Amino acid sequence: MKNRIFSWIKKALLWFFGLSILSVIVFKWVPVPFTPLMITRAIEQKMDGKEMTCSHDWVPLEEISPNLQKAVIASEDGNFLKHSGFDFKAMQKAFKNNNKGRRLKGGSTISQQTAKNVFLWQGRSYLRKGLEAYFTFLIEIIWGKERIMEVYLNSIEMGDGVYGAEAAAQHWYQTSAENLTPMQAAGIAAILPNPRKFKASNSSAYTQKRKNKIVRVMKHVGKIKY
Repeated sequence: MKNRIFSWIKKALLWFFGLSILSVIVFKWVPVPFTPLMITRAIEQKMDGKEMTCSHDWVPLEEISPNLQKAVIASEDGNFLKHSGFDFKAMQKAFKNNNKGRRLKGGSTISQQTAKNVFLWQGRSYLRKGLEAYFTFLIEIIWGKERIMEVYLNSIEMGDGVYGAEAAAQHWYQTSAENLTPMQAAGIAAILPNPRKFKASNSSAYTQKRKNKIVRVMKHVGKIKY
């Protein structure tokens, strides 16, 4: 009986590793059509009796303004171009502040957020965090920074039912992702902590303060070289 259980576990693990690595290889070249979060939000809208909306237009990184790339680095992950997927200093800070009852944004890197958004479900558990670390390692090795940024900017939630840079640029500013100004890019980056609550345009005083800070930090990001 034990041998049969171990054999089943071994086969399950082999299938998991094989399929997970294959999926990461495929998405190195193929646009990500949808994410688990998009499905979750659609179900939530249906259950709330709302119309299911999902605005998502994939565009290559060359058609996304460097301003937005700088803005998300400035606001979400200042060491994105330097780390190997994990910013241990930021994680340590977040852990210390969580223990004090405060929550610090910035514990998860852009690579970790991308791994979670594309391959995993929302929520907090040791299992999900472990899988997040595993997929983060894979995309860092197989995709590289440029592809991670491209997938990140095309997949993350940037408004209620709005996903990705192109849809967000059209939704908030009636322009293309390619033509986002520094302030517009900062506006989108500023709402990422809670894109269904905050507004990138006609923003509250709090969000406007975040925008101004992001624009200032963007000036120190410099030219992005992947």
